[in-house]
Amino acid sequence: MNIKRLTLTQKRALLGILFIMPWLLGFVFLFATPLFQSIHFSLSNMKIAPGGGYTLDFIGWDNFKNAMSIDPNFNRILTQSLSEMAWNVPMILFFSLFTATLLNTRFVGRPFARAIFFLPVILASGAIAAAQTSGLIQLTGSSEMAKELGQQQNGFDPLTLAFTLSDAGLPMWFIDYIISAVQRIYEIIKSSGVQILIFLAALQSVPVSMYEVAKMEGATAYETFWKITFPMVSPLILTNIIYTIIDSFTNSQVTTTIYNTAFQSQNFGLSAAMSWIYTAVISIILIIVGILVSRRVFYYN
Repeated sequence: MNIKRLTLTQKRALLGILFIMPWLLGFVFLFATPLFQSIHFSLSNMKIAPGGGYTLDFIGWDNFKNAMSIDPNFNRILTQSLSEMAWNVPMILFFSLFTATLLNTRFVGRPFARAIFFLPVILASGAIAAAQTSGLIQLTGSSEMAKELGQQQNGFDPLTLAFTLSDAGLPMWFIDYIISAVQRIYEIIKSSGVQILIFLAALQSVPVSMYEVAKMEGATAYETFWKITFPMVSPLILTNIIYTIIDSFTNSQVTTTIYNTAFQSQNFGLSAAMSWIYTAVISIILIIVGILVSRRVFYYN
């Protein structure tokens, strides 16, 4: 029996298909039907029938027009969420890369330090809140309470930092940005756990021989970082940017508004239209960011 052997390209294509197969099966069997139903809802006026079920009357683009021009809050909340995203993503990426670089160095207690930085992500996750609500675990406090206590007891004086940075000659917009980052340090740490893990994996994949050659050539730590480390982890910077943008919209005010419009105001058509506008805006941002950042990404192989 003559069995045709696969080429390297065909093997890689097969591995790629197997890699996305769990997501593809989940999308087809779990998400495809609700996705097309939401399109139908967004173009219809949905009414709950007295005896159960619902009726749909096709109204075209009216729900989209209502969301963009009649609803008093949606445009303002959407703009505010986009501004917060543009403000937060650079902070989270810089903190994640800086922390991952520190955690990648060898020191006593490194696994414990890594666990500490990832702990806020676990405590703030919905799984912990659900387990506590159902009585499976009992926590003595909450992440929100820890955040409030931290803000009350940290003794941070923004004026001192502002005067120090101003004396160093930094522009005022950058000083405001640094002070905002320090004041929201808990939120940044909570949002950086996954990104730190991704950067750690990227840092550990850099060949040690590169650092050895740089050391033999007399390169400084600054030159080693910008000539070796940063280019080698740049593909994962793009990954982290996309992940952070999507994650920043997960619990935004827009999501809450869409949920309240559907399940409190019972206006499912308007809620579906808001969801699709929101999805379109995020998709456009991701495409633009992906095109711009991918031009600067370095791929070793």
